Parts: sequence; C-alpha cells; structure tokens
Amino acid sequence: MTIRSVQFLAIIISALALIPSGAHLAALPNKIALARAEYFSIQGIYDGWAFLGTLWPAAMIANAVLAFMVRSQRRPFWFAVLAALCFVAMLAIFLLWTLPANQATENWTTAPENWQVLRLQWEYSHAVNALIVFVALCLSSLSVVSWRPDASWDVR
Repeated sequence: MTIRSVQFLAIIISALALIPSGAHLAALPNKIALARAEYFSIQGIYDGWAFLGTLWPAAMIANAVLAFMVRSQRRPFWFAVLAALCFVAMLAIFLLWTLPANQATENWTTAPENWQVLRLQWEYSHAVNALIVFVALCLSSLSVVSWRPDASWDVR
C-alpha cells in the first residue's frame, strides 16, 4: 500500500468517525434537559449505531500505520502519533463513562434511579469525544500536508 493510500484512509476514516460524534454533540443542547420519558424515547434513535464504534479503532490503526510510514519526518510522524492517541483517548472515555451508562440503563430502555446522572455522564462523554475526534482529524490532516515526498517514496 502506498503512503498516499494510507494518508487518504487516515483522513477519511477519521472524518467518518466525526459524523456520529458530531451528531451527539449537536443533539446535546436539545436533549440534556428533557424529562425522563422524552429522553428515553429519543435515545431509541441510536439503535443500530453500535457498528459506528468500529470507526474509532479503525482510525486509530490507520493513523498508527500512517505514523509508521512517515516516521522519517518528525512533524508528520508526531501529528499522526497524536491523532492515533486521540482515538485511544476516545476509546478510554467510552469504556470508562459511556459504556457503563449504556449498561446501567440497558441501552436506555430501563430507567434506574440515577438515570439523570447517567444521562450527564453519557452526553458529556460523547461531547468530549466529539471534540477529541475533531482534533484527531486536524492532526491527521496536518500529518498529510506536512509530509514531503523524497525520491525513495512511491507516491502514486
């Protein structure tokens, strides 16, 4: 696989990861103060979104591969490493805050007594992850635009 293909994949997968994260962030102001019945009803729109979670490890891997491929150039290398680390951070936030809220509410089908605390945990963990994935996309793009081919690279 050529370096240009890996660069393209790193940016595209990172951008695709921003779509669901950005949707969560955009919906937050309209959802955060809803009553329990309304909130739980609206959470049903996320049924089937679990497969989108595969974008985060895919983007992490794509940016890690990019970092490896551009390792001879310090700036593109570190941009790609930081982009990959952003996706590691996102996965950690998901595992520490988002997933436990999903589990405690049985994916928002059961309302435990502390559902409002869980809602805040769920909404704000998604909001933070949206900001992180945006930063990751910027870093991935910076890696690509700062990389300079030399005679040893096949850039086709």
